[in-house]
Amino acid sequence: MSQAKILHQAPVLFARDLPKTIDYWAEKVGFGTLGVWGEPPDFAIAARDAAHVMLTQVPEAKEAVPHWHIKDKMWNAYFWVDDARAMYKELKERGALIDYHLGEKPYGVLEFGIQDLDDHDIGFGQDLSPGGPRAMAELLLEFFSEEIPARMQTRAREDLARLLGDKLKAAGLEFSEIRTYATPRRITAVVEGLPKRSPDVSEERKGPRVDAPEKAIEGFLKSAGLKSVDQAETREDKKGSFYVALIETPGRDTADVVAEIVPEIVKTFPWPKAMRWGAGKLRWVRPAAFRPLHPRRQGLDFEIDGIESGKTTRGHRFMAPKAFDVKDFADYEAKLRKAYVVLDGDERAARILDAARARAGEHGFALVEDEGLLHENAGLTEWPVPLLGAFDEEFLNVPPEVLATSMKAHQKCFSVSKGDELANRFVLVANLDADDGGTSITQGNERVIAARLSDAKFFFDQDLKVSLETRVPQLKDITFHEKLGTQYERVQRIFKLARDLAPLVGADAEDAERAGILAKADLVSDMVGEFPELQGIMGRYYALDQGERPSVANAIADHYKPVGPSDEVPREPVSIAVALADKLDTLVGFWAIDEKPTGSKDPYALRRAALGVIRIVLENNLRLPLIDQFETQSPRIDDNRKNMTAKVHKSELMDGRRVRTSSLDLLSFFADRLKVYLRDQGARHDLVDAVFALGGDDLLMIVARVEALGRFLDTDDGANLLAGTKRAANILRIEEKKDGKTYDDAPDPALLEAPEEKALAKAVDDVEKAAAKAVEDEDFEAAMTAMARLRAPVDAFFDTVTVNADDPKLRENRLRLLNRIRSTTKTVADFSKIAGS
Repeated sequence: MSQAKILHQAPVLFARDLPKTIDYWAEKVGFGTLGVWGEPPDFAIAARDAAHVMLTQVPEAKEAVPHWHIKDKMWNAYFWVDDARAMYKELKERGALIDYHLGEKPYGVLEFGIQDLDDHDIGFGQDLSPGGPRAMAELLLEFFSEEIPARMQTRAREDLARLLGDKLKAAGLEFSEIRTYATPRRITAVVEGLPKRSPDVSEERKGPRVDAPEKAIEGFLKSAGLKSVDQAETREDKKGSFYVALIETPGRDTADVVAEIVPEIVKTFPWPKAMRWGAGKLRWVRPAAFRPLHPRRQGLDFEIDGIESGKTTRGHRFMAPKAFDVKDFADYEAKLRKAYVVLDGDERAARILDAARARAGEHGFALVEDEGLLHENAGLTEWPVPLLGAFDEEFLNVPPEVLATSMKAHQKCFSVSKGDELANRFVLVANLDADDGGTSITQGNERVIAARLSDAKFFFDQDLKVSLETRVPQLKDITFHEKLGTQYERVQRIFKLARDLAPLVGADAEDAERAGILAKADLVSDMVGEFPELQGIMGRYYALDQGERPSVANAIADHYKPVGPSDEVPREPVSIAVALADKLDTLVGFWAIDEKPTGSKDPYALRRAALGVIRIVLENNLRLPLIDQFETQSPRIDDNRKNMTAKVHKSELMDGRRVRTSSLDLLSFFADRLKVYLRDQGARHDLVDAVFALGGDDLLMIVARVEALGRFLDTDDGANLLAGTKRAANILRIEEKKDGKTYDDAPDPALLEAPEEKALAKAVDDVEKAAAKAVEDEDFEAAMTAMARLRAPVDAFFDTVTVNADDPKLRENRLRLLNRIRSTTKTVADFSKIAGS
C-alpha cells in the first residue's frame, strides 16, 4: 500500500485491529487507551468512537503512518456517528477520496460509502429507527468527590434514586429501572430503558363561560398561552357555553431534560451535613467533581457551579489514579474493577466477610461477625483487603465487650475468637493491595490498637476503684429531661416501680429494688463516658466485682433490652421487673408532659419503649394490667416534675373507676403498637381494634382473644356470622337514625311470631351466657365455639323474617332482637370494627 493511500485513509484506519490501532495513537500523541471490544455491534460502536477521537483530538492524524495493514473483510463494520453528513464533510476536507451514495436499509440505517484508493468501501451510518442506537437507552451518572462518610452512603443512594426517578417521571420520561451504587469517592446512578424523547402532550384546559367578565377571559388566555379567544374552542354543557384551550406541548430530547434536572438534584441534595469549598456556592458532602457519564451516542453536557460534566472518571486513589473515559455502564463497571474499584457495596461486603473469615481461619481463629461493622468497612473501602493483626495478651483481662468496642470504634476492626473466648487478634480492612503484603499496614494498626486498649484498660481499672452505690448521687448532675428531672430522680421512681412489679413477674422484691437503684450508676463511669454503648454492660461487671448478687448484676445489663426488634428480651425475673419499670417510667413521664410521638418524629424513642414492654410481656407470658402501672407511676412523676403548676388531672371512667385521661391515651398508644407487632406476626390489625374496643389492658389476654377470633373468622361459621352481624348492625344504624331512638331494650317474647325469630331469641340468650362464662374462664376458644352456634339461627332469621314489618310493635321488637345479636357478639369482640362483608 502506497504512502499516498495511507495518508488519504489515515482518518479512518482502525478497523482491522482496534486495540493495536488505539495503542499506536496513544503512543504517538499521548491520548489514553479507550479499551478493547469484541464482535459487532460493539465493535462498530467502538470504531465510531475511535474515529471521533482521531478526527477531533489528534491533530497529527493526516501525517502519521500506521504500522499495520488493513484486510478487506474488516470494512464491513458500520461506524455509528452522531451526524453522518458532518462526518462526510469533515473527511472530505481532510482529503479522503469519497464516493457519496445514500440508500435506506431495511433496519432503518441511512448509509453512505467512503472508498479508499483501492475502491474498498468504508461505511458510515446514522440510525434513524425508533429505539435504535441513537435512543438514550441508558443514562449513567457519577458524582465523584472526596471521601463520603460510610454512614451517609446508603441514604444518599436512596435519595438519588428517588429524586432522579421523580424528576424523570415528572418530565414524562418512563424508564424500566434505576440502580444506584456508592463507594467512598462516588455515588452512581444508572437508569435503564429511557426513551430518546419525552412524549408530546395534549391537554384540554377548561376556561370561563363565554359571557364571563373580560378580565377573567384574559387571565385564562394568558395562563393557557393563547393570544385571543379565536384560538380557543367553545363548548356547551348544561350551564351554557364555555371556552376550552387545547394545549399541545411537544416532547423534548431526553438529554436536554437530564441536563436540566441533574443540576437541580445536585443543588438540592439532602445530605445530613454538607460543605462549601473554594469560592463556589455549591454545597455537597465533600469537595466534588461531578461526572455525568452516558451512552456514547447521546450528547449530554452541563455545568454546575463551574464544574463541567464529562465522560471521565478515576479509579483507586493510589493504585490507579489516572483518569479514563467510559462508554456505558458495563464498560464503566468493568474499567473501575480494572482500576481497583469494586462498585457494588454488597459485593465489597461479601469480599470482606469471606476474606476476613479466611484470614482468621488460617490461624485457627474465628471471626466475630458484626453486620454493622461489615457494611461500614464496605463504605470505607473501594478495594477491600482484610488483614490479621495481634495485640498483647495482657489486655484480655479487660472485658471482651470493651476490647471489641474499642477496636471497632477507633480502628473499625473486627474481633477474633478462639472457642468461646476472645483472642488477642483482630482483622483490619485495608483499602489497597500493598507491595509488602500488608505488613506495614498491619504493624501500624497494631500500634494504634495497643494505645487504644491501654486507654480502655486504664478506664476499667479506675472504675473498679469506685463502687456503683457511691456513684448514684452523681446522677443528680445528669438531666434526663428538663420537665422530668435528673437521672437521680428517675432512678428513685424506677426502683419503686420495679419493687411493685416484682410479685407480678415472680421476682424478689429486694433484688428488684437494689437493681433499680444501681441500674444507671455506670452512666457516670469513665468507661461509659468513653463508650456510651457499653452502658449497662459495664454496670454488670462493676456490680459483680463489688459482690452484688448475680440477678442484680444481670438486671443492670439487661434492663435496656430489647433495644431493637431482633434483640432478645430479658428472661430473668429481676431483669424483667427493672426493664419494665425503666420503660414504663419513660412512657408515663412523657405522656404526663404531653411529649408524644407525632408522625415520623419520635425523638425519645417512645414507640420502641412501648414495643419493648409488649415484647417483654408477651414473650414471657406475663399478666400485667397496664392501667394499674400507669396510675401507680403518674403521682411519682408529678412529684419530680420541674416547674409544674398545680392542676387537676383530667380523668374518665374505665371499668367502674376513674383513671387519668393521659393513662387512657397511653393505653390507646399501646393498642397501636400492639397492632404493629401483631401485624408483623401475621395477624390482622382490625381484630386488635375489635378486641380493644371492649376495654381491658391485659396484653396477654388481648392477644389470646385476638388469635382465637382470627381462627374463628377463618371458618365458614365465623365468616357468615360476621356478615349477619354487620347486616344487623347496618339495619339498626339506619332505623335508629330514622326513628331518633335506640332499641337497647330486651325483645318481648310475646311479640315473637315466626319460628325463626323465636329460635334466634333463644340462641342469643344461650350463646351470650355460654360465651360470657368462657371469657370469664379465659377460654377464648370455647367462647368462639359458642358464637358459632349463632350462625344458623341468624341466617334463618334474615332468610325468612321481614324486620321492618307493617305492625309498629312487631317492627320494634325485631329491631330489639337485632340489637341482641350485636350485644351478644360483643361478649367476645366488637364486630363492627372488623373489616369484611
